[in-house]
Amino acid sequence: MNKKEFLKKVEIELKISKNSEYTVRNYIRANEELINFVDKFPKEINPDDIKLYLAENCSDRATSSVILFLSAIRYAHLAVFQKDPTQIIKRPKKEKRIPTVLTKEEVKQLINIITNQKSKLIISLIYACGLRVSEIVTLKINDLDFIENVGHIRQAKGKKDRMVNIPKFLTDDLKYQVKKQKDQKQEYLFTGPKGKMTTRNIQKIVQKASDKLDINKSIHCHTLRHSFATHLLENNVDIRKIQELLGHADLSTTQIYTHISRQELKKIQSPLDTL
Repeated sequence: MNKKEFLKKVEIELKISKNSEYTVRNYIRANEELINFVDKFPKEINPDDIKLYLAENCSDRATSSVILFLSAIRYAHLAVFQKDPTQIIKRPKKEKRIPTVLTKEEVKQLINIITNQKSKLIISLIYACGLRVSEIVTLKINDLDFIENVGHIRQAKGKKDRMVNIPKFLTDDLKYQVKKQKDQKQEYLFTGPKGKMTTRNIQKIVQKASDKLDINKSIHCHTLRHSFATHLLENNVDIRKIQELLGHADLSTTQIYTHISRQELKKIQSPLDTL
């Protein structure tokens, strides 16, 4: 079986299993890169080939990227050949990094520096509802309920549905955007000149805006989601409610924000300093 046949079989298995476009793309790419590196037929790939690839190409990658790569290879070979060439390869321990978070003032600066009204609405909605960038591009007109003032996120990460609250501050702008999209017979809440917006389109909006700011932080779309969760926690919102709003399957995933919030404790002045 050659590379093309193998990758096609893997793609079919991934789609049958109802994996997301993101997972399909990343798993196919990981397997293609390995095959190109070792220059063998897929069935001939062995643990030493994979170890060599990791040593040559993944030494400076984040642990999560290495784990994802090994998961992709394992899935593909089990699905097609019913064997796992990664079985004896020890997975690195997952790093517990505290994600970057903006202050409320920094979020305000980021949003205000965006001049295009549609772009401003997109970024505001990501922060206001703690959305993933993949969720904003798939949000449809019919997912918004202005009577209940809620939005429905359909089949997000982990194939989970969840509800988010539509902020009153954005209601009028969202109603206008819905009307505009309906007039143009569009299905999605946000589209571009070539149709459905991509995650890359939105990442560029955030990147251009952050480049204009004098903030010494690495700012991405997901930074807004981290900031949303942290700000809720600082406002004394129960962590289990935050878990539901974020769509986390496991509370331990949400608890990372308790560590971020504790950074605020460092700002508290010691009583000794006031004596």
